[in-house]
Amino acid sequence: MQYMMMIVEDEAHYAAPGAFEAIVAKHMAFGQKHGASIVGGNGLQVSATATTVRTEGGSTSIHDGPFAESREQLGGYYVIEAADLDAAIAIAKDVPLAADGAIEIRPVLAQGG
Repeated sequence: MQYMMMIVEDEAHYAAPGAFEAIVAKHMAFGQKHGASIVGGNGLQVSATATTVRTEGGSTSIHDGPFAESREQLGGYYVIEAADLDAAIAIAKDVPLAADGAIEIRPVLAQGG
């Protein structure tokens, strides 16, 4: 079964000199360790580059930035193949974070529904 693991943390942690390079190195090590399970994934540019398309009551509006007003933002994701949720959780525990944050795990819908 495939699972998406969304990396949610405060992107301000990456402002310190060398912080971005340090977390990239940790993700490279994570990829080496769990490469057989990783189907895809990527980091995302900072939330200031986001555009949100929102539909409400049949009307669509476009907004600069992420929709959620939050200190923590979606910074990247992995799609993994795991036998079950317990196996996905075990992998998620290894996903590097710069500081406090969360890894949200969701099963991917099978093709066709």
